[in-house]
Amino acid sequence: MLKGILLLICFIIIAIIIGKLVAKVKLPAILGWLITGMIIGPYALGWLNDSMLDSTWYHIIISICEITAGIFIGTELIWKEMKKSGKQILTICITEAFGTFLVVTAAFACVFAIMDIPIFLAIIFGSIALATAPAPTLSIINEYNAKGPVTKTLIPLAILDDVIGLVVFFMVIGIISNAISGGGMPLYFAPLMILLSIVVGAVLGFLASFVLKKETSKVNTILSVLACIIVTAGVGIYINNNLLPQPVMNLMLVGVTFAATFANIIPKQRLEKLSEYIMPVIVLTMIILIVNLGAPLDFHLILGAGLFTAIYIIARAVGKIGGAYTGAVISKAPKTVRKYLGLTLLPHSGVSLIFTGIAVNALIQPAPEYAEIIQGTIAAAAVINEVIAVILAKQGLKLAGELGTVKVEVEVNTEEMVQA
Repeated sequence: MLKGILLLICFIIIAIIIGKLVAKVKLPAILGWLITGMIIGPYALGWLNDSMLDSTWYHIIISICEITAGIFIGTELIWKEMKKSGKQILTICITEAFGTFLVVTAAFACVFAIMDIPIFLAIIFGSIALATAPAPTLSIINEYNAKGPVTKTLIPLAILDDVIGLVVFFMVIGIISNAISGGGMPLYFAPLMILLSIVVGAVLGFLASFVLKKETSKVNTILSVLACIIVTAGVGIYINNNLLPQPVMNLMLVGVTFAATFANIIPKQRLEKLSEYIMPVIVLTMIILIVNLGAPLDFHLILGAGLFTAIYIIARAVGKIGGAYTGAVISKAPKTVRKYLGLTLLPHSGVSLIFTGIAVNALIQPAPEYAEIIQGTIAAAAVINEVIAVILAKQGLKLAGELGTVKVEVEVNTEEMVQA
């Protein structure tokens, strides 16, 4: 375990260096972190190998990181401010999520009808496609200190999008599993899992507010937040591993609810200080999550990408961009939100790989040939889409005029992170 932790620290340092090199050519540092994960992962150098990825201590660290990343979103969800734009965000979320589901499902249904492949496989592709991976875009927001209507809409949208994605995916898998094999997860599982994540986060966030609202020094504040995060992660890990049939509870949603709860209780000035103090910890968290995201991506699959991969990437992009635009028009969102929000919703890999693994497990016995189609298509799409999506997400925020000064932000965050 000690050797593994030391290796992880080395990987973080490598990711920071490669991220800075990538930033020098005016690309997001996150792209460097993602490439680091691919290079050191099991499909390249093998430093971050399957044994380490599957170890208990590594899963605990990733769980803690997911909770911490959720804090970045949750502290922005102040109820008084959310009431002003809540309907707008919800409208956009529904149109872009279900728009993506419908476009991807329809695209594959047309192709599968010609190839005599069951339409239920198209529905599974649609359910995998609709969710967004929050970490990449949130990393870009933090790196470039992005501010504006698109950023303000994107932050809560990132987690709401995943909530809808979880519900739709597990309902689809539940129905299809029962239809083709007589088994599978009950239909109430997905909404129950979402409700459980919210309740756990809210209860722990309420309890944490009594600790976090007290004015203390910077060091004590950071230690208090870390203690609360570790307790929250511990509860989430226990529920995931002991109370659920599969460890699929959304820990980032737990973190979001946890942070949103205490953020709406403690004084505003205290919240601002707390957010400033823990930013280096959040940066460190983002680096670990993105390296972890890149590690299982097999870059060799780019060479083997075929028709299904192209359909998936293109149809999903059309659904996200078109759906976001439609929702923004309906809700009378600012012009920049209409034009550029969709570009920031394209990152996807972490969520897609988790959903793919669950879908493959559900199909491997009754329909192994279809499980293979899903696994090959999404694995290749994950590699190609994530590199393209990170660049387009940054470009969307740039075109919206919401990027801050990258060099100062990156240097300050890196220095503070090392000191922490």
